[in-house]
Amino acid sequence: IILLGDSAGAHFHISPEWITASQMSLKSFINLPTALTNELDWPQLSGATGFLDSINGYVSKSYQKGGHTKSFMGPGCDISCDKFRFLRVCPLWLFSLSRNQLLDHPAIVIYAMIGNDVCNGKADPVPEMTTPEKLYSNIMQTLKYLNSHLPNGSHVILYGLPDGTFLWDNLHDRYYPLGQLNKDVTYAHFYSFLNCLQVSPCHSWMSSNKTLRTLTSERAKQLSNTLKKIATSQKFTNFDLFYMDFDFHEVIEEWRKRGGQPWQLIEPVDGFHPNEVASLLLADRFWKKVQLQWPQVLGKENPFNSQIEQVFGDQGGH
Repeated sequence: IILLGDSAGAHFHISPEWITASQMSLKSFINLPTALTNELDWPQLSGATGFLDSINGYVSKSYQKGGHTKSFMGPGCDISCDKFRFLRVCPLWLFSLSRNQLLDHPAIVIYAMIGNDVCNGKADPVPEMTTPEKLYSNIMQTLKYLNSHLPNGSHVILYGLPDGTFLWDNLHDRYYPLGQLNKDVTYAHFYSFLNCLQVSPCHSWMSSNKTLRTLTSERAKQLSNTLKKIATSQKFTNFDLFYMDFDFHEVIEEWRKRGGQPWQLIEPVDGFHPNEVASLLLADRFWKKVQLQWPQVLGKENPFNSQIEQVFGDQGGH
């Protein structure tokens, strides 16, 4: 399983304990050196290629949703490890992809640039957004490269962009961690502060400007439609191509049914990235849709599963 994605896919996470005085302890900072080294990304805990249990106790890895790696991928499968850098500049990392077309097993490649094409910290973010024409060109270049490197029989899934208006709608009037003690700093204040410094991860959606938020969602929908168009019109010799909507509203509704609230699905410190709970729900829906719509992506069940369990026991799907 190979993920080509941004910080959302790499599971960007800043622990609330680092900035909340009442929760600070020596134990709170035990993972800080590792986190800083990885630019605050936790790919070993991500929803797509993670292999460790969540630091919050949730198991949100896609391979553990039905044991896809062990049960379907077969022996000798390749799993991205925590040192694989699928970070913000996708094309550069793409060229470091190491595949042997003759000897390697087919790959499942997930292309999920969740927010990079519409998100930036500029005072006027709209001109910096990727146009549908530019996205088409970039994706075609990426797919041609993948076709020349992936083993025959691989699969590529293009993941659409979300409608990020849920961020402001569900967080703006809630207290930010730094403001919870004195009830004086909301996410609206936090978003405004980041935008003032032009360091916001997504001024386009993390803004009090409703018109800007709407324009951003419209552009995201245009880009998703571009991805869908590519998936339905282009053919490649070494992989088949699919498109899937990133429907976060489905995830929100699923969480509501479990008694949760939408704001509980977002990283509390940055107020932007999906958290571990959201990763769990997204991974669950993703693989259920793959299994229902394109069962050939997962391949045949590994006939050695029972022997693997006898030797190694139940390792939670990996």
